[in-house]
Amino acid sequence: MPSPTYSIVIPAYNESARISATLEKVLAYIAQRGWNAEVIVVNDGSRDSTAEIVRCAERNPALRLIENPGNRGKGYSVRNGMLNAHGEILLFSDADLSSPIEEASKLVNAISAGADIAIGSRWLRSELQTERQPLYRQLFGRVFNVMLRVTLGLKYSDTQCGFKAFTRRAAQTIFPLQRIERWGFDPELLFLANKFGFKVAEVPVKWAHSEGTRISPLRDGIRMFAEMLKIRWYAFSGKYVATPPTPATTS
Repeated sequence: MPSPTYSIVIPAYNESARISATLEKVLAYIAQRGWNAEVIVVNDGSRDSTAEIVRCAERNPALRLIENPGNRGKGYSVRNGMLNAHGEILLFSDADLSSPIEEASKLVNAISAGADIAIGSRWLRSELQTERQPLYRQLFGRVFNVMLRVTLGLKYSDTQCGFKAFTRRAAQTIFPLQRIERWGFDPELLFLANKFGFKVAEVPVKWAHSEGTRISPLRDGIRMFAEMLKIRWYAFSGKYVATPPTPATTS
């Protein structure tokens, strides 16, 4: 069997309340599009029935479950899924589908047009937001964005949208070097993309705030700032040295 063209990675932690609906939408979407695709759910040590629900759904041959060694964080989960994916275009999406899976075509089109990486943005066209974040979270996001520009030189309107796609070459260059395992991993990915000269397209996508989001602006904001400094230190100390990507294989 040839390798899939598309891989969709979904990190999941205690997602039993919505993972069934998410998988139904994602699997229906790839069938409707006629995509040769795989859907990978990465279970991050969930304490509920997330893994059991996904295993039951694995009767669909496009779906597979990967188990983390305990609860390691969203960044670890995305990396684990991406490094085990077989597609030529690799996309990760939040389990709540804050950006509807139908928006994936926008990221794929950006890559087809020449981008190495396509990142969903909630702020390039804010009118696409069907349900906005609370004001305090919007403020936190704006402050964090300014800090990223100053600290890491990331001049994107939105680094944190959990909807990003990569060519296989870009993914195999960046993800083996990723060191941040929790919420601050997105800036690290984009920092590495800039470091290695990959073309990044920022794409406006539909998005809706989910009440189930687990980020605490104060606690996680402090952690994410500390992780920004770690990224700068890793770069300074020579931790980000790329190895040639492995060619895609068929089986």
